[in-house]
Amino acid sequence: MVKSFSAGKVLFGDGGLVLVAGPCVLEDRETALSIAREVSGICGRLGIPYVFKASFDKANRTSIHSFRGPGLEKGLQWLAEVKESVGCPVLTDIHLPGQAERAAEVVDIIQIPAFLCRQTDLVVAAAATGRAVNIKKGQFLAPVDMGQAVSKCLEAGNDKVILCERGSTFGYGQLVVDMRSLAIMRSLGYPVMFDATHSVQMPGAQGTSSGGDRRFVPVLARAAAAAGIDALFLETHPDPDSAKSDGPNMVSLDSLENLLRKVLAIHRAAAATEGER
Repeated sequence: MVKSFSAGKVLFGDGGLVLVAGPCVLEDRETALSIAREVSGICGRLGIPYVFKASFDKANRTSIHSFRGPGLEKGLQWLAEVKESVGCPVLTDIHLPGQAERAAEVVDIIQIPAFLCRQTDLVVAAAATGRAVNIKKGQFLAPVDMGQAVSKCLEAGNDKVILCERGSTFGYGQLVVDMRSLAIMRSLGYPVMFDATHSVQMPGAQGTSSGGDRRFVPVLARAAAAAGIDALFLETHPDPDSAKSDGPNMVSLDSLENLLRKVLAIHRAAAATEGER
């Protein structure tokens, strides 16, 4: 059994599947609202609880010249508008402890980037806000070591923790996913999320930006659903090839519903047989 809790109106850890999806970075207000409305409609048809995600600042870009987003204040304004207009909870990531309290005024889930999952001050600052905290497992970290990240949140008085798998570094420019990681992290007693789009990322593969291979997103998403997850993380865009961040590994909006139908069917089948294992 894993701990269950609410983030906004969405319940994690109750045996269902939550979708966390949106563009990698906030490109402009209209695109964010359009994507949120489209994905919310899809989730409504499929009966999947939905959380919108997007970054206000991509501080961990490959190149110093890469697009980073609108920044904290404008980005939070757009996220607040998505939350109010679409009626879904929102998630964003932070990179500095000083951003935590301000972000918590708007978002329902604060995300800790994978590269920063061992940054104690950042994790503690996020947890201290009382908001749910989604901690991405570092590409360099064993899944069992995420227990230490959980302990930091607990010490800060917050047990609303989600642990997210996004692949492990393998050689140069490649990530691989060990599906055992999901079971290991879930055994720590907290909901697990699978990031299917960053798991096909190829860091630095395009020289001044990361590459990726979106063909394998459905393969990994289906495998994760069979292994057992509480939430699925997907970055999506109406035209991934023109997206300002992580385009090569993003899912096109027009293919999202078909992908989710297949993942949901597998997730339900796995849940139905859980008691037989």
